[in-house]
Amino acid sequence: MGVRVRWSGRPGRLWKGVVRELRATEELTRDNERLTLDLCVNYGGQAELVDAVAAIARQVGAGTLRPEAVDEAVVARHLYQGDSGDVELFLRPSGERRTSNFLPWQLAHAELVFMEVLWPDFERRHLWEAVQIYADRHKRRGG
Repeated sequence: MGVRVRWSGRPGRLWKGVVRELRATEELTRDNERLTLDLCVNYGGQAELVDAVAAIARQVGAGTLRPEAVDEAVVARHLYQGDSGDVELFLRPSGERRTSNFLPWQLAHAELVFMEVLWPDFERRHLWEAVQIYADRHKRRGG
């Protein structure tokens, strides 16, 4: 159906068979362009940032990256899905008013919409309502 599947997370605590299937699915769908589905399995936003900083530190230590060259773009490239870009709309059903350690870097300029409806009861009309809320907001993108 043209869906590209990508996985974000740490492989360490997952069964090897699960990691193998996730990676095989990524490889099988890598050229699909209709839609990208990012799966967050064994994912935490703070862990993602730690992994990015550690990778950058290794490059600096190896002499392949100058410390003064580290900027937002370098950090973003070292995230699990460094080419995904920023999130435009973060939608959280359930009535919770927190992001729960989900994509902290990518949410920096996102519009946050929190809805009282529980996920099992979430319907198309709720998504439409969230999109309307998003569309009605004045977005300055950090400006």
